[in-house]
Amino acid sequence: MGLSTTSAADPVARAQLLARIRDAVLSGAPVPQQPRPVVSESWRRSLAARVDPERGAGPPAVFDSRDVADLRAEHPLAETLPLLRETLVATADEALHMMVVTDEHGHILWREGQSGVLTTADKVGLIEGTRWSEDAMGTNAMGTALAENLAVQIHSAEHLVRAYSVWTCAACPVHDPDTGRIIGVVDVTGPVHSFHPSTMALVKAAARLAEGQLRARMAARDELLRTRCAPQLAALGGEYGALVTRSGRVLASEPHNWLPTPRLELPGENGTVTLPNGQVAVLEELGEGYLLRSGRRRTPLVTTAAAHLELRFLGHAPIAELNGRRIRLTQRHADMLTLLALHPDGVSAEQLATGVYGERGNPVTARAEVHRLRAQLGAAVVRSSPYRLQADLTADWLQVRSELLAGEVRSAASRYRGELRPGSEAPAVTEERELLAATIRRAVLDSGDAEAMWLVAETDTGADDLELAERLAASLPLSDPRHATITARADRLTS
Repeated sequence: MGLSTTSAADPVARAQLLARIRDAVLSGAPVPQQPRPVVSESWRRSLAARVDPERGAGPPAVFDSRDVADLRAEHPLAETLPLLRETLVATADEALHMMVVTDEHGHILWREGQSGVLTTADKVGLIEGTRWSEDAMGTNAMGTALAENLAVQIHSAEHLVRAYSVWTCAACPVHDPDTGRIIGVVDVTGPVHSFHPSTMALVKAAARLAEGQLRARMAARDELLRTRCAPQLAALGGEYGALVTRSGRVLASEPHNWLPTPRLELPGENGTVTLPNGQVAVLEELGEGYLLRSGRRRTPLVTTAAAHLELRFLGHAPIAELNGRRIRLTQRHADMLTLLALHPDGVSAEQLATGVYGERGNPVTARAEVHRLRAQLGAAVVRSSPYRLQADLTADWLQVRSELLAGEVRSAASRYRGELRPGSEAPAVTEERELLAATIRRAVLDSGDAEAMWLVAETDTGADDLELAERLAASLPLSDPRHATITARADRLTS
């Protein structure tokens, strides 16, 4: 059972009810209402840890100011402090609250907010260097958020220790985007009478923003490692290998995706690692990560220039087959293959970078991706100087192009089952996608061929084309079952 609507709306009345609930539970008397499950479980854990509900002393002071400064400097949440300040501190100041940030053990590393609240907090030990885990201080938002691994608000007498019943706290754990482990807690704490119902949502949003910033920084570090170390990976030649982060995440491999897991259990020191198949591989230091060498040679997919490469990139996830064998493609590699197929004479690294990544594309990044693509398809298929495809190439969108040029509109419409690489934002792909869609649309409309128009109207983009629906409705005889369908569609699009 939760708190009544009246007590929830009135913080003072709510605090009084919570105090009665707490006292009844601790004394074994009948309770006016049951505490929230998260509170009840936290009280149980705290009492099992022998936390005294009537304790007069504050939290244990674990670190002095010098220790706290060292912990701050090394803690991953340090880089998110400007964002957290911008999100929480101004609001906390206005509400006479303070922002608190702890590490994964509940030690307060930062606290900022309205000076009067900080002074009051000093008196009860809400200061840097103290420990607020449940086993140290009983039920509180910071400690309970760590124990439950979820966002928690603890109001007034929901605190197990009576001395903190004048406070309300909202806290949310922050996770390492690399490992998923909790690295700390973001908390807003203040007097019971001034706590706003929206504070919990604000704290959760701040924690998610902090995780997003950490994730973006991690992605940037990953890309830097891939770019810097791609030559070492490519230099393995025919040996299976991978680039691995310090935490064991696999960033790139030769050939692509030969490892069945995205993460490896690494040894504490540089040396060997056991792969999921039981094979032992060697790790070599690369500054920010490792080069993994399997010692096993691979058989190239292609050994001659007479390879057949088929690309089916229209209207679905990209499909590539090399000599009849399905190749798993990343979205980036599919973009690169699209660009290379459009330029049979080849492109430079600069052109590849611009066509795939845009104006800010880096040729070094493009070269690193080509190295990985060549490892999949073979150096005989993806050639360099300039980068080009050397294979018997079949590409569905290029076939549509050819049939349109030959005037075979219905055949082209039959082959055109949707946009080229829908969702891709690569400039070269976007330009070709829009050009092909506009060309086939114009061709079927100009042809007046009802069958061709129907085929295009059945694609994702054609389904919302009013002019196409109207022309098709006018072309199909009333006896054709499709006439009613397309007429209804035209009516819907005009409404």
